[in-house]
Amino acid sequence: MQKPEITSTVAPTIITPKWPAPSNVLAASTTRIGGGSLGAFAGFNLGTHVGDSLEQVEVNRSLLVKHLELPAVPVWLEQVHGNEVLYVDAVTNDSGTLGIENQSAPPVADACWTDQPDTVLAIMTADCLPVLLASRCGTVVAAIHGGWRGLATGILQKTVAMLPVSANELIAWMGPAIGPVNFEVGNEVREAFVNKSPVFSGCFNASAVDREKCYADIFAIAELSLQEVGVSNIESDRVCTVSDEHLFFSHRRDNGKSGRMATLVWRT
Repeated sequence: MQKPEITSTVAPTIITPKWPAPSNVLAASTTRIGGGSLGAFAGFNLGTHVGDSLEQVEVNRSLLVKHLELPAVPVWLEQVHGNEVLYVDAVTNDSGTLGIENQSAPPVADACWTDQPDTVLAIMTADCLPVLLASRCGTVVAAIHGGWRGLATGILQKTVAMLPVSANELIAWMGPAIGPVNFEVGNEVREAFVNKSPVFSGCFNASAVDREKCYADIFAIAELSLQEVGVSNIESDRVCTVSDEHLFFSHRRDNGKSGRMATLVWRT
């Protein structure tokens, strides 16, 4: 399929992670500002599965590649709130399964990692927590979709275990996600974590109006999960996607009809 021309000249607003990554590791997190999507998906929607025009999403994705001067098209995943971790090598990246332009389904996974240069990993979110990992020496990078289900089934721990470096050699960055004052969940979510380890009990606050509900701190859950397996250098601004409608898409705030942002990492 011939790629459409970029019809939007609105440059995206990009968040640059503040983390002590080595100079050969680059990362970025998009916002909703930029692009050309309309309605509930206005403006820089990068998700193909939310109901937006696929042609416009490809325009937005092309603009992302151009704006960030990416060395390759990002590896787009089909995220299913599981704990599947994908290794991306040169064969995977050239297999014709990773973009809209070839009309093929992306690989199903909620985390990916690589030790290959110029391979751009991507995670899409609109309240879930994007987590990036990089080795201090710059040889390995990973991108993880941290929804509560994936976190409860150990996606962070599983990703760290798969990387060919020691956990204490990793640094982590947690991007924008739903904040603890907005993340109301059922008590079964709390139990899913506390049954694994009592240390997670401090990540939940009881609701003052509904005894069956509580509020979860997804940033604290992820930090404890990483610390559990030996990752201690963890950075985050703890930015809430729900609270800033101008800057971020939010699945919860917008009742399930929302665009998606992307968090990307690659090494040179």
